[in-house]
Amino acid sequence: MDHQPKFFENLSGAGKAIAVLTSGGDAQGMNAAVRAVVRMGIYVNAKVYFIYEGYQGMVDGGDNIVEVSWESVSSILQVGGTVIGSARCKSFRTREGRLQAACNLVQRGITNLCVIGGDGSLTGANLFREEWSGLLEELAQKGKIDAEAVKKYAYLNIVGMVGSIDNDFCGTDMTIGTDSALHRIIEVVDAIMTTAQSHQRTFVLEVMGRHCGYLALVSALACGADWVFIPEYPPEEGWEDSMCVKLSENRARKKRLNIIIVAEGAIDCHNKPITSEKVKDLVVQRLGFDTRVTILGHVQRGGTPSAFDRILASRMGVEAVLALLEATPDTPACVVSLSGNQAVRLPLMECVQMTQEVQKAMDEGRFLEAVRLRGRSFENNLNTYKLLSHKKPDAELPKSNFNVAVLNVGAPAAGMNAAVRAAVRVGMTEGHKIFAVIDGFEGFARGKIKEISWGDVGGWTGQGGSILGTKRTLPAKYLEKIADQMRTNNINALMVIGGFEAYLGLLELSAAREKYDEFCVPMVMVPATVSNNVPGSDFSIGADTALNTITDTCDRIKQSASGTKRRVFIIETMGGYCGYLANMGALAAGADAAYIFEEQFDIRELQANVEHLTEKMKTSIQRGLVLRNENCNENYTTDFIYQLYSEEGKGVFDCRKNVLGHMQQGGAPSPFDRNFGTKISAKAMQWISKKLKETYRKGAGKVFANTDDSVCLLGMRRRNLVFQPVAELKSETDFVHRIPKEQWWLKSEKENPKTHANPQTNKTQCTVLVKYFTP
Repeated sequence: MDHQPKFFENLSGAGKAIAVLTSGGDAQGMNAAVRAVVRMGIYVNAKVYFIYEGYQGMVDGGDNIVEVSWESVSSILQVGGTVIGSARCKSFRTREGRLQAACNLVQRGITNLCVIGGDGSLTGANLFREEWSGLLEELAQKGKIDAEAVKKYAYLNIVGMVGSIDNDFCGTDMTIGTDSALHRIIEVVDAIMTTAQSHQRTFVLEVMGRHCGYLALVSALACGADWVFIPEYPPEEGWEDSMCVKLSENRARKKRLNIIIVAEGAIDCHNKPITSEKVKDLVVQRLGFDTRVTILGHVQRGGTPSAFDRILASRMGVEAVLALLEATPDTPACVVSLSGNQAVRLPLMECVQMTQEVQKAMDEGRFLEAVRLRGRSFENNLNTYKLLSHKKPDAELPKSNFNVAVLNVGAPAAGMNAAVRAAVRVGMTEGHKIFAVIDGFEGFARGKIKEISWGDVGGWTGQGGSILGTKRTLPAKYLEKIADQMRTNNINALMVIGGFEAYLGLLELSAAREKYDEFCVPMVMVPATVSNNVPGSDFSIGADTALNTITDTCDRIKQSASGTKRRVFIIETMGGYCGYLANMGALAAGADAAYIFEEQFDIRELQANVEHLTEKMKTSIQRGLVLRNENCNENYTTDFIYQLYSEEGKGVFDCRKNVLGHMQQGGAPSPFDRNFGTKISAKAMQWISKKLKETYRKGAGKVFANTDDSVCLLGMRRRNLVFQPVAELKSETDFVHRIPKEQWWLKSEKENPKTHANPQTNKTQCTVLVKYFTP
């Protein structure tokens, strides 16, 4: 029952009351979801209520259930945890408790419930919904409510959102809080790596995940851990020996530290727990390595939500309100989840049952089944980790006799190094010799190329920038020299990791195939640029890290205004002509407006925004935040907008401007970029292997590939990684402005004919969220 989000201009919540509660363990991003539900509810003219302290507050009633206003949720977007509280509630598990809860809701006319929590909380909500009419009848018999109320409030609608750092819910790619928890883990691992390196130590890190190994697995993938223990995939008999052999091999290869990650619910194949202390004792007894244990505990639940979690929760919150408005008495309770980059609605109980199936499979020792039930993304993470973490002895590696060159092109983007590491290791596993090209196409022409080995890329996942070096230079003026280098080094395939220049470079190389046979080899591009402006891919490596940098900076800037009051900040972001960073940054930071090239604006809109900010200064929220993409308009520059706002806001607010600049390209890669870079690059190298086999001509003894499908870009499209010939992407590209003609985050209301009469019809979903969520 996948349901695409509709735009909401034609929906009315008049006469409806929506209550929102958070239940179970807290997770970063819950507040963003609460804020979205409240503001979206008010925007469609519904009444919105907070229920404090989860189900306990619903049972206790009184001051625990209060109507809220727009300002009630101001400044909570960047706060971790949940501001409306969460509590374990025994009384709601009893019919008596649920009877009392129903009474409290009916007295306030609430028949729409939005529950943010784990599978237990959502199952409880569904039971409450099924019992609802029976509860009302019983309340009427006891004289607590009248017959009129029984009729008027006959149905309870329920929509769930999963807030859980464990990512243990089937049916959604990511639960609210998972990405932020990964941020906390990776921050700790990065910090531990420097001290472990100094002392040649082994660190055993215990992360959360009693029944689900997602956090352990993805953090192991993101930091290149030596070994990982998760409940879904216990190690084989004799794992103690295998692990110790691997740790000592790594030390013998001059690696000064070992990282072992243990999920708190890790077990062996007999369902016996594997604890971090047990692992430590084993390493000390067998190898004598200096070994320490770090248990991360509740640190993982804490801190500010990541940009990803804020955007995810905001989009889910809007979708939840839409689902409640569209629900009929026959609609089953649904859960709003993420599939690729789409918000979808799925039947709640089906998802809960699938989640329980995983646990059942683990309890019964059907571990392969448990991994499969966890979903494609989990399985993919596990396979990639296995591929990259363990080097087979040279004698066991196949020999393909192919040479593959890897290079970075364009501006640096965090996650490029993780992509190079994955390419090198997967390439070696496939039997190829891998050559690293220094400084892009320019370095290639100058012969800056050398063979690179497994150990050379150790520890690269966490490094920002580009270790190989990268340049924006295109290959056209060096074609002959690059062809010479390919011939000299006998390069049979090319892997290019980079942004729009990498895409243009591949187009130039494929056009030069007629003249140079050397370019008649398989070539693949992996998109890596903070601007996220490469056609053929919804995401590019580095954009998530840049978005987090923008969001963190905006948080600090907003905080600085809390002392001065009545201040508006104008912030310029990177992105070339692509408004992705400005638009998504505005959504994640709770900005008042975002000016982007894709949505033309004029002086009237600027004037309207100034008036909106003047009004806002009369409320308790006395600060403003405006994001502007660097190339959104050649005349309305950041300085112009700053001067306009300063002049028009005289006496009401003062202005400051900030150009974020190159800090957006720097910094350690986010967990998303490490993971995405690793997986997409591993897949690209496997494609190269396949193409090399297909295009090798035995008679001539060489590779010859000159069809369009041998020069591809590997991109993320919705849920899938897709190889697309660069020749076919030309028609999807605006070459003047270096952006794709269509971008997923710009999907506009034009697709919904009912809204044509509205002046807002050319606005994006995300812009609508920015515009209407920030008075």
